[in-house]
Amino acid sequence: MDTELEVVVIGAGQAGLSTAYHLRRAGLEPEGDFVVLDHAPRPGGAWQFRWPSLTLRTVNGVHDLPGMPFAETLGPDTETVQAAEAVPHYYGLYEKRFELPVHRPVHATVVCDRGERLAVETAEGTYRTRGLVNATGTWERPFVPSVPGAERFAGRQLHTRDYRSAREFEGEHVLVVGGGISAVQLLDEISCVTSTTWVTRREPQFREEPFTPEIGRAAVALVEDRVRRGLPPGSVVSVTGLPVTPAIRAAKERGVLRRLPMFSEITETGVRWPDGTEQRADVILWCTGFRSSLDHLAPLRLRGPGGGITMTGRLATQVAADPRVHLVGYGPSASTIGANRAGRAAARELTQFLER
Repeated sequence: MDTELEVVVIGAGQAGLSTAYHLRRAGLEPEGDFVVLDHAPRPGGAWQFRWPSLTLRTVNGVHDLPGMPFAETLGPDTETVQAAEAVPHYYGLYEKRFELPVHRPVHATVVCDRGERLAVETAEGTYRTRGLVNATGTWERPFVPSVPGAERFAGRQLHTRDYRSAREFEGEHVLVVGGGISAVQLLDEISCVTSTTWVTRREPQFREEPFTPEIGRAAVALVEDRVRRGLPPGSVVSVTGLPVTPAIRAAKERGVLRRLPMFSEITETGVRWPDGTEQRADVILWCTGFRSSLDHLAPLRLRGPGGGITMTGRLATQVAADPRVHLVGYGPSASTIGANRAGRAAARELTQFLER
């Protein structure tokens, strides 16, 4: 099956749905002019895979999609509702209300340049498109640093995306690696049922003051500057710091947040630091983040020598080397708020470009 379109959107998370909404607003017709391809089995983007203990009370914010408030889809007393249920429910209703053409499960295996059009190849056929908005996020590319000895560890090694419940670690010593929000949240949960050790590469910076719009804009501006210069996106939390919630304050008081520097070696029974100090561990939980899921774009040769992609456009969503391609949810738009704004900018800039 070969299908010719004006625009293909890959990914139906916050960024992809926002883009699709604004493509419709710009006058493009669903199915006839554009489609959204999503590899997940149901609506919800990466939210559908989050751990059960992540509820609407503990989640780090769910931003409204354009034109339809999240609160509109919720009932009363929803704080304890799992994010993995509430957000996919919201996204599914959103797709229906705005008649967004999401094809799933469809996995875009590769995107190639075929002259006037880009060829998005899938097992279901090839979509030949004049423009592409990639909104694949990061969930499919968990990052684990290379540490000597990792292959000989006799215990379990898991990543954030593998986490389900603290109860599975009862009776085991868990070494949590990472200094982001998810690392601290999971460390807090696990420490309530078993012993833990916390390791980070850098000294964590906790933020007692409220997260203001000014702090957010400053963080986004730094990341945007990096991608405009062709550098890999940096970590936003390294700029904003870790918010001190009541749960984090309680964890501090319990002595859980005693951080150790990064170890230099993994042994059969645990880890070892450069000075010879060792820590036994049954589980190493890598809360070390994700990388942008862009491998399917490799034939387009978008990356520069340093591994980054030089971005341009009003909100740095347009690939400088190929203006037919927009990356939404990459760099400064890798947040729920940023994804909305970037979806609007990408839809507007891409349709204007295709009209030339």
